[in-house]
Amino acid sequence: MKSHAKVVVIGGGVVGCSVLFHLARHGWTDVVLLERDELTSGSTWHAAGGMHTINGDPNVAKLQKYTISLYKEIEELSGQATGVHLTGGVLLAATEARLDWLRGVVAKGRYLGIDLEVISPAEAAELMPLIDPKQFVGAVRNKEDGHLDPSGVTHAYAKAARKLGAEIERFTKVEDIVRRPDGMWRVITNKGEVVAEHVVNAGGLWAREVGRMVGLELPVLAMEHMYLITEDMPEVAAWNAKTGTEIIHAVDFDGELYLRQERGGMLMGTYEKANKPWSEYQTPWNFGHELLEPDIDRIAPSLEVGFRHFPAFQHTGIKQIINGPFTFAPDGNPLVGPVRGLPGFWVACGVMAGFSQGGGVGLALSNWMIEGDPGADIWAMDVARYGDWAGMAYTNAKVRENYSRRFSIRFPNEELPAGRPLKTTPVYDLLSARGAQWGVAYGLEVPLWYAPEGIKDEFSWRRSSDFTHVAREVATVRGGVGLAEISSFAKYKVTGEGAAAWLDRMLACKLPKPGRMTLAPMLKEDGRLIGDFTLANLGADGWFLAGSGIAEQYHMRWFEAHLPADGSVHIEALGAKLTGLAIAGPKARDVLAKVSRADVSNAAFPFMAAARMDIGMAPCLVGRVSYTGDLGYEIWVAPEYQRAAYHALVAAGEEFSIGLFGSRALNALRLEKNYGSWGREYRPIYGPLEAGLDRFVAYGKDADFIGKAAALAERKQGGKLRLRAFIVDADDADVIGDEPIWFGGAVRGWVTSGGFAHHSKKSVAVGYVPKEIADESDGFEIELLGKRHAARIQAAPLFDANFERMRG
Repeated sequence: MKSHAKVVVIGGGVVGCSVLFHLARHGWTDVVLLERDELTSGSTWHAAGGMHTINGDPNVAKLQKYTISLYKEIEELSGQATGVHLTGGVLLAATEARLDWLRGVVAKGRYLGIDLEVISPAEAAELMPLIDPKQFVGAVRNKEDGHLDPSGVTHAYAKAARKLGAEIERFTKVEDIVRRPDGMWRVITNKGEVVAEHVVNAGGLWAREVGRMVGLELPVLAMEHMYLITEDMPEVAAWNAKTGTEIIHAVDFDGELYLRQERGGMLMGTYEKANKPWSEYQTPWNFGHELLEPDIDRIAPSLEVGFRHFPAFQHTGIKQIINGPFTFAPDGNPLVGPVRGLPGFWVACGVMAGFSQGGGVGLALSNWMIEGDPGADIWAMDVARYGDWAGMAYTNAKVRENYSRRFSIRFPNEELPAGRPLKTTPVYDLLSARGAQWGVAYGLEVPLWYAPEGIKDEFSWRRSSDFTHVAREVATVRGGVGLAEISSFAKYKVTGEGAAAWLDRMLACKLPKPGRMTLAPMLKEDGRLIGDFTLANLGADGWFLAGSGIAEQYHMRWFEAHLPADGSVHIEALGAKLTGLAIAGPKARDVLAKVSRADVSNAAFPFMAAARMDIGMAPCLVGRVSYTGDLGYEIWVAPEYQRAAYHALVAAGEEFSIGLFGSRALNALRLEKNYGSWGREYRPIYGPLEAGLDRFVAYGKDADFIGKAAALAERKQGGKLRLRAFIVDADDADVIGDEPIWFGGAVRGWVTSGGFAHHSKKSVAVGYVPKEIADESDGFEIELLGKRHAARIQAAPLFDANFERMRG
């Protein structure tokens, strides 16, 4: 075994072998994979081997499409058969709500290049003869589903990697990982040690144990997963003889089942409600090519549905039940990327759908390691989407919930209860008493809307029980003054003698003067957006940044990776150390004036001013800015003072009929101003010109900010896309994101977010289209729940287009 390597990959399952192959294909051949046993000795060997392109996140779906397309290449390069069968498949809906969801899946496929088609139950039964069409209301045909040989694929990756110069050491157990003072990693094994610049944790079932070697507790948990294989079925033989083809795949979402042909019989798997974790606290190192004891009673309710939906199963025997462990993250997506605070340590784990996602994970991670960027928007898989709050108990609760709901509908207004409440602010009980309906962001409870007694969310694809109540909250803001809890924003403090120069390089904006704020885009080297913030200059107190709460770990990883080595800059994520309240509306200044001795007149405290002042008795940092697009203020206060500030604002606002508003009302308000949001309109696949943030980029400033050359090139060349707001002739539903935008009879763009703008009484969609058609006023349509609706570009904001209210 070599003593030094550029990269050590730990884990010889499909994911580790994919990472190794992609690194070698990209030219990094000084790489070695360490496997404690034989290759596939974890979850890989007993996987059902299904593969599909569909995913809730379109960017992950693109990587799944890439994974499936890769198998031909690795088979040819390695000479190892992968056993790929591209049979195609049907996705089945037993309810109208599920069919609405499938219509949305088909719509996403239009701009992803995935060939999908809505078909009737009878048409589905013609394609998949085991179906009882009377059990379903519709289906979707997918031509790119299939299955493969898990061992063959893994060994194809491995052999291809070896041919390209990579090395694999089997029966080599990693026992410890130690970081040297020079930043290199000592990977200590039962056969000696390897010193490496990079270490990749692709440990699969042992990813937690590998992470713990470097002090990292990863949010992954293994679950027992069962599928059965039947004896030979005459219906299968008849179909094979008649058509010369295999029976295609089927996913029965309402039955929580997946099916495919296995030799002369069928394979049926389920994600049962009565699920069971495996090795909750520590995975035994001696586990390998073993299976777990089957428990048919646990999956019996799902099988009963399966036998009803697929009657041929009633007349055949079960040849084998496979029960093996697979790892999941709390939301079911992989954990991929560099780990904050551990330079050179990478993770590629929690990849439950390894044969749909393994190739994309390997591609993204190798790009990231070699080029400094994953080459795609993989936020849905980024390990940074979780913080320290995602501990073992939380992970256990959420993984079990996710497993039990893997084939369940997640409605756009549905909030899942497991692992909650976890983090709350000091006013949580006060807002709950006022009818707050809670969501969650980065582990923190966030008020979505306020319900009268006896009213709650009714989950739907269409406008629901919250509609009129959110409209009332919007009217409160636009007509007088509203109060919101805004602690879910991420907050950062930047200090040190080098802080100004560092921020000037990190951020693309012009730095504000003391007492002032500005909007601050942050770019990667390729000129794409990696963040958008509000930056305040607090003078002698340093600098204050506010940004997206879900991206706190993501942004801190970026910030810390770019800190100067001389210690002249310090950045701190304030998290729960700072809570927030906001007031907005034409009476907001009147309320603020009553609770503060400071002069808050427009002349003394203009738009984008920031100052410390007391709110009642509570010391606060107040910024004159509002995501509502109205006159408004954001108030940041230490948690021990938040209740006092809240009570002072409520008391002062009584004469102005102050009311509470939540994030759903805030969404409706920001849509009227064409304001974008991080994670939707602003993502690392868009440039500032494309996203409409170029007016905040100081192209001419002296500082050579990160991404400056690329941003200048984008401005000169014009980019490819433009972000636009649309008014949609909607019926009883509004867009939620990822719907296709049609123009001239073809899909030309996609929706990033939207909703109903209650004050303007318009259905609004925000999305990207090619720049060539971005200024066309007519001819657009947006597909929603299977129907195309006329849409018109709304160039000027629906509310306060001249910014008189906001600046006045």
